Amino acid sequence: MDNMDFITNGQTSGAVASMLANNGKLDVGMLRPWVGRDGRSYCTLCAPGKDPRDIASYVAKPIQANATLRQDEWKQIDEAILNVSRSRLQGVADLINRGLTFNLGNAMGTTVFEYEKISDAFSAELTMDAVSRGNNDRPDYGVEYLPIPIIHVDYQINARVLASSRTRGQALDTTSAELAARKVAEKLEAMLFTNTTYSFGGGTIYSYVNHPRRNPVTLTTQWTASGATGATVVKDVIAMKQKSIDAKHYGPWVLYVPVGYETVLDKDYDATTASGRTIRERILQIDGITDIKVIDTLAAHNVLLVQMTSDVVRLVQGLGITNVEWSTEGNMITKYKVMTIQVPQVRCDYNLKSGVTHLA
Repeated sequence: MDNMDFITNGQTSGAVASMLANNGKLDVGMLRPWVGRDGRSYCTLCAPGKDPRDIASYVAKPIQANATLRQDEWKQIDEAILNVSRSRLQGVADLINRGLTFNLGNAMGTTVFEYEKISDAFSAELTMDAVSRGNNDRPDYGVEYLPIPIIHVDYQINARVLASSRTRGQALDTTSAELAARKVAEKLEAMLFTNTTYSFGGGTIYSYVNHPRRNPVTLTTQWTASGATGATVVKDVIAMKQKSIDAKHYGPWVLYVPVGYETVLDKDYDATTASGRTIRERILQIDGITDIKVIDTLAAHNVLLVQMTSDVVRLVQGLGITNVEWSTEGNMITKYKVMTIQVPQVRCDYNLKSGVTHLA
């Protein structure tokens, strides 16, 4: 089962949030101890004053606590969860690949993410000498808050299983870690595409489908209905584009469709002439639509047209999907967590205009 803990306005909700907050800051390296060839326990930590983005900044430091996994075993688990998270995060990956991210310097130290919405202001004057004074003006600011969640899933590794893999020289079984990573990735993706909100500490996390300022468009004919044609689908998409333009959002856009519409897009746009052009190809000819993505967490007969700019949506990042050692029960079972601190932030401007258009 996946879990979501919160640290907001100095208050914690959940055991994971409490433990991390009590430590003062999140130092993931301290939660990833490994056994060296000399039998001692180590943690890989960023040296003080060094750039944490540079791999050369990290050094191995001995610790007093007991470690369970060797360094190469940590690498096996890390590779397994990274591959799973890459395959599951369609919508989140779009934000990352387009640079629509905001990085928190210290996710634990940031008790709440506070951001501003700014109104339009000023007007240009046309004069011959530039001496005439224009009208003084200033923008208005509105302050908003966003909860910072910790998404995590627990699993465990039995000491006998670990010893067996070492004795036989077999790779560590990473099935549990992969499943945990998949659940974390699905939860993060669901925060973009499902009708669920998370409210805490005076702020709310909205998705594309429930943001109160999104642009609604009514779906009159389901795309899978017998009477629906390629022209029907394209007409709906153009109506969505117009709705976005009416809200003063002019693209570029990505079109997100549910699983049930994937094969619809592969049909001929004009079945009577057998032109060989699919509905998907016809939609991509609409100016400003750069891609079409199928989302398995998007509810049936819901279609989204999202302007891919940071004023519409971005991913607030504190910690990527990471595996950590949590606690040990005796000497037989060691617990682990796959966790992340990331929040999709769907936004509207100061005038409450949105770049998200929802057909349903």
